[in-house]
Amino acid sequence: MADSFHEINGAARTCRELQAYASRKQLPFLSIHGGEKTSFTVNGSVQVLELERSKLSIPVDADLKFDPLFYKQRELVEEKLREFQPDLVHLTSPGDIGILGAIAADDLKVPLVLSWHTNLHEFAARRFAKVFRWAPSGLVQPLAQKIEDLILGRVVWFFGRGKVLMAPSPELVELLESRTGRPTLYMGRGVDTKTFSPEQRDREDDVFTIGYVGRLMPEKNVRFLAKLEQELEKAGHTDFRIVMVGDGMEKAWLGKNIKRGRLTGILLGDDLGREYANFDAFAFPSRTDTFGQVIQEAHSSGVPTVVTNHGGPQFLVEPGKTGFVAQSDEEFVEHIIRLKGDPELRERMGQESRRQCYIKCWDRTFVETYKAYELSKPLPPGMPTAYKAGELVPQPVQD
Repeated sequence: MADSFHEINGAARTCRELQAYASRKQLPFLSIHGGEKTSFTVNGSVQVLELERSKLSIPVDADLKFDPLFYKQRELVEEKLREFQPDLVHLTSPGDIGILGAIAADDLKVPLVLSWHTNLHEFAARRFAKVFRWAPSGLVQPLAQKIEDLILGRVVWFFGRGKVLMAPSPELVELLESRTGRPTLYMGRGVDTKTFSPEQRDREDDVFTIGYVGRLMPEKNVRFLAKLEQELEKAGHTDFRIVMVGDGMEKAWLGKNIKRGRLTGILLGDDLGREYANFDAFAFPSRTDTFGQVIQEAHSSGVPTVVTNHGGPQFLVEPGKTGFVAQSDEEFVEHIIRLKGDPELRERMGQESRRQCYIKCWDRTFVETYKAYELSKPLPPGMPTAYKAGELVPQPVQD
């Protein structure tokens, strides 16, 4: 059950790919998520229940809302779940549909599996700080930290309802294990190596092109791109451009404050693939991303990346081989300058990035997901479970 499905973000993409995997493999699968209108369809082994949100829904992102009247859908959701008779219910976030799924699973006595996709606590704190940017930082920052801690506590409590948990980075696996005591497994993501390919490159000029793809929101730290431009100019560099793909509340600010920038808006499919392939370096200054699907898409396109040492993207970059992990803003700028001045390094990193992506397919990701599903099932009598290092291992009873 997913709060985000049709939207343009990594969590929604993962949900769509999981549903497509179940369809390809003819696995029994009931997908419940938000939609333009309430409807129920069946296509082979896959059943889909879409839930229309009420007019009182509250925007939480450019294309995502929270419906405070979600409870009115409970009867329909439980009816479809009873008909389907699931072995488990998989929730992808603690939003309106996620909460509804937790209630339904509890009523039907079905085990919960939860996967973490978004650092809601960090998002909330950074948006709060942006709204009150005009206020003294000594007042705003402590309040932002309290908001972050409060929301993290509630999200962790929600995830503690699960029997098995999944997370997209080692640090989040550790956080959930330590805070919930629940077995937590790594859940990565795949990448489309056909859409995101060096062969898509069609740029004719040789101007060094720095790319960014993602939502243009405060939690993505996108205003750093303006600082990056300033630092490059201070270092005497003028032959470069910064291309930003996406949309969000920071778009207008970026348009006004980055002289050598180009804002493309949202791109999809081959249009997005071509834009990636035309980058010379990919700059991702976010400190809040849980995974960083755009890093894999850049790598698949043969583009070296520079990321921060916060969040999931740092675990997708092999420093010195597929890009760099910056320990500070100054180091981030230095890495971009190094890539700009060394085309051979860019070429080597791009080739290695592309090579590593061949094994990152969605099917492999979901084979591991279904292994996690198996772990949520009750073990036969006399087979207690030992848990260690991210794995559940059935242990025979010793006489």
